Amino acid sequence: MTAGQAAEQRAQHYLEQQGLTLVERNVRYPFGEIDLVMRHQHYWVFVEVKYRSASQFGGALQALSQAQIARIRKAASHYLQINRLDAPCRFDLVAIDNDQLHWLTGAF
Repeated sequence: MTAGQAAEQRAQHYLEQQGLTLVERNVRYPFGEIDLVMRHQHYWVFVEVKYRSASQFGGALQALSQAQIARIRKAASHYLQINRLDAPCRFDLVAIDNDQLHWLTGAF
């Protein structure tokens, strides 16, 4: 298991402890990927997981670019369309720096 996969698994476990339910992991399209698709009450939650083992180049919270956000939004829109879902959704970020986990709801 890679460090990225371990970080996604850790994020999933943490979010499940907070009351979210996993729907799918690693949903890939040619134009973007969604790390975790989860449900939280009546929301569909698209989760981006960022992991950094060292912070010399900026931590995990700073690792999300505008281009990545655009790709995630496009992938989420496509996911909602192909699954015929008409429900509120939000985009969360789980940033893991070494052993510290930060969960930002509605991050972008």
